Parts: sequence; structure tokens; C-alpha cells
Amino acid sequence: MTEVEVKKPQESLQERLAQVVELLHRHRLVEGLTHRQEGQHHDLVENLVHRQNLAELQRRLDQLHSADVAHILEALPLVDRLAVWQLVKVERDGDILLEVSDSVRETLIADMDDHELLAAAKEMDADELADLAPELPRDVVHELMETLDAQQRARVRSALSYEEDQVGALMDFEMVTIREDVSLEVVLRYLRRLKELPGHTDKLFVVDYNGVLKGVLPVKRLLVNDPERRVIDVMASDPVSFGPDEDAYDAAQAFERYDLISAPVVDKGGKLIGRLTIDEMVDLIREESESEVLNMAGLREEEDIFASVWKSVRNRWAWLALNLITAFIASRVIGLFDGSIEKLVALAALMPIVAGIGGNSGNQTITMIVRAMALDQMGAGNTSRLVRKELGVSLVNGLLWGGVIGLVSYLLYDNLALGLVMTGAMTLNLLLAALMGVLIPMTLAKLGRDPAMGSSVMITAVTDSGGFFIFLGMATIFLL
Repeated sequence: MTEVEVKKPQESLQERLAQVVELLHRHRLVEGLTHRQEGQHHDLVENLVHRQNLAELQRRLDQLHSADVAHILEALPLVDRLAVWQLVKVERDGDILLEVSDSVRETLIADMDDHELLAAAKEMDADELADLAPELPRDVVHELMETLDAQQRARVRSALSYEEDQVGALMDFEMVTIREDVSLEVVLRYLRRLKELPGHTDKLFVVDYNGVLKGVLPVKRLLVNDPERRVIDVMASDPVSFGPDEDAYDAAQAFERYDLISAPVVDKGGKLIGRLTIDEMVDLIREESESEVLNMAGLREEEDIFASVWKSVRNRWAWLALNLITAFIASRVIGLFDGSIEKLVALAALMPIVAGIGGNSGNQTITMIVRAMALDQMGAGNTSRLVRKELGVSLVNGLLWGGVIGLVSYLLYDNLALGLVMTGAMTLNLLLAALMGVLIPMTLAKLGRDPAMGSSVMITAVTDSGGFFIFLGMATIFLL
């Protein structure tokens, strides 16, 4: 794919957002002007202007894909977001609710009455309903379940019975099943009668009369083989399949590893109960990646960028409080060496360099370790080797860049001992950063926590306090 092709959709989406913002601005501007006017036909003029601007805005929204509307809603302040949301056609509400982020979905659902929520939910499939149900009011969910037929109700309850990080919570129930003893010609006639296939159908699922999975028939094999051949002669009898209790992120990694578009989900008896599709896996990987970035920064949950000040404060205060405590500890470490700093003022200018480089190095190590853990590349047999490797990298970097800053310190202050202390302190702090960069995520994982949770905050605290103590301690011993 060329660079132009990559940029074009994003530029187009930004243009659409700009158009919506411009229409909203024009609507409010004209509405404000008509309010100031007086006269016999004032109300009529205001009503016509109001309708004309909103009709143009609604026309633009109708032309956009649901995912694009979702992006626009996420990029608008709350008042504008709700104004645009009111213009979206009811039959599109469900698709858009599934596309927006959790935090923005909360604001949209809060703006809808029960009737609107029911109308939106009735347009969804069972797996989509299961995604949305936990965020709907209980009375709406109860009323919605009563409107479903027995099969749909059973499917929704099945999906809701699994944790959100399990395969069963993400599986799709819309799929095409066939028998192994029929010819490909029969299968083709059957598909033509369906007129429309479920999305991401790259294979048909071969089952027996009890619904037990026997194999899969890739569509490409169906199309290129002799129509007289039987399914059993053409199908793949050992497809990649998943159990509903398996970890969804492991399934997503398998999709990436085996280039899957869809895959069957089977129970312990081998019975086909659903399928996973690539769109769900892509969404899961994106959400996992976003969650990891937030966790490393110490944010507890995804945050609507236009959320209220108080809500944003609640999301961020915990790790800021911890950071304040660690910063106070670092300040007390510096306080232990007040006398040394008074005697050699250059220490005050140089010590932030040691702490800052250590923090950056530690964050690099943590990023590599968290990634390795996410990809299941770390095991009991390679942990010690990985620790030695990271310590080796830090030793080389410490000697190299510590030597550089040590030389600069010598040239600035004409003090060879200060330069050597700077080199030694830099090397030791980088070694500390590497060790803690491995231990912090591993300890969090052993405690059952996300290994990325607050890791950036913790490594900074360690390298700041440790860097100050190492540098000022060495300076006190060797320089004073």
C-alpha cells in the first residue's frame, strides 16, 4: 500500500469532521442572529432556518459510515455530541453505539430514553446485544429479552455467561453449516438460496447431525473444485478452533499467527456453538493496546477527552498521589546530602541527568518485557537469561553515555574526579533501571495484575530516588 493510500482515509475523515463542526457553528450563529430579530414573522423565520441547517447536517451524517459517525461523536464536546446524536437515524443507533468507545457510549446511552434504547437494540444480532447489554438499564434489558425469540434469547444468555476476556463473549452466532456427505454442487445451490452470507465468511463449517464439528470447507476450495466432488473429499479436517472458555487475547494472537479470517468455537464435546471473526479480533487487539498504554501511565480506565473535570480527576488521582509520595521520598534522599551539595554546587546541576537517563532506560526495558509477556515469549527457562541480557545492555549504555557525560562534566568543571563519579553513577543507575524494569512487570503479573499497570510511574520513582542516592553518595565518598 502506498503512502498516499494510507493517508487518504484519515484526511477524508478529518474533512468530514470539519464539515460537521462548520455546520454546527453555522447553525448556532444563524440561530443567535434570528433570536435578536423582532417582527411578525420572527418565529417562522427562526423555525425555517433551524430546520434548514439541521437538515443539511443530517444529510451529511446519513452519507457517512457508522464508524465515521462514531469518530465524529468522539471528537465533539458533549453538547455538540448530543446535538449530532439526536440527528442520527434510529435504525443506525445500534451500529454506532457498538463503534464508539465505552466512555462515549455511556454519554450517548444516558441521553436516550427506554424506547430509543429498545429500538436500537432490536436491530442487533445476539453477539452485539451481549456486548451492549451490560451498559443498558436492567429494565430495558429485561424488556428486550422478552421480545427475542427462544433461539436469540438463548444465544444472548450464552454470550453473557462468559467473562469479557473469554472467547465465548466475543463469538458470533451467524454462520453457514453444511454436511460432509453432500456434493459441492448441492452446497453451491444452498448458498445461492441464502442470497446473503454472514460477514467475513471465508469458510463453511462442516457438522454432523448432532452439530459436532467435522471440519471446514474454505470458500476458495468450493469454487475451484469439481462440483461433483463431495464435501468430505475437499474439506480441511483439522481446522484451528477455540473453546468458549479460552482467553480471547490468545485467540487474537492465533488469528495473527495463522492469518485467520474466521474460526469455529466448539464446546468440550466438539459441538459447534459459534465462530470468531477477524473484526472482533482487530477490535480486541486495539482495545488491549490502548489499555496497555493507559495502564503504563497509571490511568485506571479509558477516558472521554471531553469528560467532566471531576470525572477525569477521579480517573487520574490515584497514581498521581503515589507519584507525589515517591517524589517526596526522592526529595528526602536529596536532603540527606545537603552538605555535599553546598560544598559542590555542580552536583545540583548534574544529578537530574543521572535520574532522567535512568528513567528513560527503565521505561525501555519495561516496554520490551511487557511486550514479551503479552506475546508469551517469557517462560521459566529464559527469565534469568533475559535479565542478564538487559543488564548487559545497560552496562554498555552506562559506560558509553556515562563516559560521554563524564567527559562533558570534566570539561565544564575542570574536575576529573567529578567526571569519573558521573560515569560510575550513570552506569549503576542504568543497571538498577534494567533490573527493576524486569522485576516490576514480573511481580505485577505474579500478583495477578496487569504487568503494565503503573509501571512507568514506578520505574520513574525507583530511578529518581536510586539515581539521586547513587550519584550523591558516590560524590560524598570520592569528592568531599
